[in-house]
Amino acid sequence: MGVSASRSHEGWRQFLPGASPWLLLSVVVIAADLYTKSLATAQLTYGRPVPINGILDLTLLHNYGAAFSILADAGGWQTFFFVSLAAIVSGLLVIWMIQLPETGRALLAISLALIVGGALGNLYDRATLGYVVDFLHFHYNERYWPAFNVADSAITLGVIL
Repeated sequence: MGVSASRSHEGWRQFLPGASPWLLLSVVVIAADLYTKSLATAQLTYGRPVPINGILDLTLLHNYGAAFSILADAGGWQTFFFVSLAAIVSGLLVIWMIQLPETGRALLAISLALIVGGALGNLYDRATLGYVVDFLHFHYNERYWPAFNVADSAITLGVIL
């Protein structure tokens, strides 16, 4: 059994040299995103904030657009556009990750993995629901930041890195 497991691992490494730990990070981001969205959907009432502290509310919202609800009122075509865009960009980023050398590029690989995981988490929502589930809603006094989710956080962190 150890030999076949070793061989299958070697096959993986030949197909995706250096990318496997980074792709695993993408999968973890997707899983965390989908899990937290399912909790938010099951436990929160749409549009009704649940205060956590003085700056964070949990508020279930549906985003039919992109970041900051861009194109949210575009009539429906934007769903296909954003699903296609996320799939293409994620595919290109995975190819880039695969081509990275196995050492010396960890920060770039982590960045790409976070972006891919976040993009695919939101893509799943768009493809299955027609919108993205958001629930983290920060504010200060009367100023509110647009609601977001774990996928959005991963994309933002990946871009910053």
